[in-house]
Amino acid sequence: MPDAVALLLAAGESSRMGASKALLPWKGVPLLDHQITALRQAGVDTVIVVLGHQADDLKPIIGNRPGVTAVVNSHYARGKTTSIKAGLRALPGVIPSSSIVILNVDQPREPATIHTLLRSHQDAQVLITIPTYQGKGGHPIIVDSSLVDDLLSINEETQGVKALVRRYEDRSLRTEMAADVLWDLNTPEEYQQALGP
Repeated sequence: MPDAVALLLAAGESSRMGASKALLPWKGVPLLDHQITALRQAGVDTVIVVLGHQADDLKPIIGNRPGVTAVVNSHYARGKTTSIKAGLRALPGVIPSSSIVILNVDQPREPATIHTLLRSHQDAQVLITIPTYQGKGGHPIIVDSSLVDDLLSINEETQGVKALVRRYEDRSLRTEMAADVLWDLNTPEEYQQALGP
């Protein structure tokens, strides 16, 4: 599989959850740990973890893992687009990879889901790939590295990556997957629902 890098966004304040989402237990480990491991096991070569709120509490989870780098976004309160840009700027030199995976820490995904999505994206040779369930868009979103400049120009006013999706709709792939591509743990209720009975 061609090279892939991931931006794992973990800078938010988790205000609706009432506790750090990155530290929530998920399958026996903190959610941040699970997400990093899932991305690496899926075949992602480099994971850039973008921290902000409570960065010092999360850095020990990241440690010194191969292929994983932490960057702190001091402007995280201005919105998710600032974290995407901070992550891109942390990538070394010219990005050699063909795929950029964008995933939030509160969207738990299994390695197989990410791997399948990467394979679909690279086989289709499109600019953007979005997983869907019953037609509803989910995550992670995968973007071709040729759109780095476009990503660096996104802002909150134009709905961030959504503006990019609209711009390149004719060169995008929406691929139907399992319901877990919609999981987004913003509240205690959503967390409990995702954990299951």
